[in-house]
Amino acid sequence: LLYFCRMGRLLGIDFGLKRCGIAVTDPLRIFAAGLTTVPTAGLFDFLETYLKEEEVNMIVLGLPYHESGDPGQLYEVIQDVGSKIKVKFPNVELHYLDERYTSRMAREIILQSGANRKKRQDKALVDKVSAGIILQEFLELIEKQNKV
Repeated sequence: LLYFCRMGRLLGIDFGLKRCGIAVTDPLRIFAAGLTTVPTAGLFDFLETYLKEEEVNMIVLGLPYHESGDPGQLYEVIQDVGSKIKVKFPNVELHYLDERYTSRMAREIILQSGANRKKRQDKALVDKVSAGIILQEFLELIEKQNKV
């Protein structure tokens, strides 16, 4: 149990050309929540600062796919970002997760929350919620694999 309590957080990234949504788990990895959005140009600075302040031992990067299952427009760009993350933060595990419907799901969650029209159109909020969905889906995937 002591080891379990010392686990680091997981950090999820919904990568975009303008900004990235960032989500984290609680230290016990029970739930994921959107944390913030950062300009894409500042992603590595953000990661460097955050990883110094918090114990994070896994990053989950959303990979875009079309409904057909073919790689989406930013697939190669995100693979490249992942490679750079591995080099810059070698002690942090990197995983990818299909983010196919996360933006749609995020918009639906925001709508159901009763947010006003301005809030619903806030793309940064959608990115942050999308990152939370990516991370939560990854947690659920790990949970399923551990039960098998």
